[in-house]
Amino acid sequence: MLTRRRLLATCAASAFGLSVGDGAAHAQTQAHAQSQAWPNRVVRFIVPFAAGGPTDFVCRIVAEQLSRIWNQQVVIENRGGAGTNIGTEMVARSDPDGYTVLYATSSLAVNRSLYRSLNYDPIADFAPVTHVSSFSLFMFVPNSLPATSVQEFVAFAKANRGKVTLASPGTGSTPHLAGELLKRMAGIEMTHVPYRGASPALNDLIPGRVHAYFGSGALLGNMRSGQVRGLAATGAKRDPAAPELPTIAEAGIPGYEVSSWHGLFVPAKTPSQVIKKMNADTTAALADPVIKAGLEQAGYMVVGSSPEDLAVLLRSEIDKWSIVIRDAGIGE
Repeated sequence: MLTRRRLLATCAASAFGLSVGDGAAHAQTQAHAQSQAWPNRVVRFIVPFAAGGPTDFVCRIVAEQLSRIWNQQVVIENRGGAGTNIGTEMVARSDPDGYTVLYATSSLAVNRSLYRSLNYDPIADFAPVTHVSSFSLFMFVPNSLPATSVQEFVAFAKANRGKVTLASPGTGSTPHLAGELLKRMAGIEMTHVPYRGASPALNDLIPGRVHAYFGSGALLGNMRSGQVRGLAATGAKRDPAAPELPTIAEAGIPGYEVSSWHGLFVPAKTPSQVIKKMNADTTAALADPVIKAGLEQAGYMVVGSSPEDLAVLLRSEIDKWSIVIRDAGIGE
């Protein structure tokens, strides 16, 4: 029989136990409650590139699906400039509450070797959420260029040494490094012309103000509409999104291979329960058949990984690109 005295003793014992030993359990309960409530307001996705480019395009597809899942608005903020460092640093300095998210590319790994000093650390200042997608790039040239293959482009560059330009969405971006690798492996010269995103670079590629651009599959629509000419894919094998295009290795540059990725990161110290929920919901969004098919048609292989797998990818990419940057001599 539960007497009044026994009830009071039980409550006192519970209170005592909490006060002396289970602040951690209490904190865990609070974190769980926070994750259950998250998100209860607008979530911001920071894209460190100008609006209208491929990264912006994919981020908006993912964000729209997450907005439905969360029943909250997901706002895209484009903070381009300084080789993605402006937007990236902004997220690193944001409150670790899950409401400011970095939609990152391989630039997060590249910049550690590219810049002598950064105001953030890509590993220490961020918590990985999930690897969104991986993708090859494609080599595009203006229709006015007298080159319909990689070999013809190489011949054109050698015949016009010092006059050929390579556009990119920023110094050290994967499109820039893809061009630098082609320069080294083909023995050609190209003057790098950095832009604040893919969209303004494309605007100059179409009329022939620049001679080459390495872009994602989001630009295949521009190729198929006749605005630009595609020469090849940068991956190890032909891309299902454009199987008619050979790989650059196939087209005469053996051993050439470049790929890139997208991933979600939040500020370090974001509660683990929030990260867990964001990971699960993003993975579910990417698994939607319509979303998956749409992204793959545009050349993006959907992934949806664990935070731990994304952390491994980031570290491996830092190591990989540090060698390319050092050999190309393009770091600050």
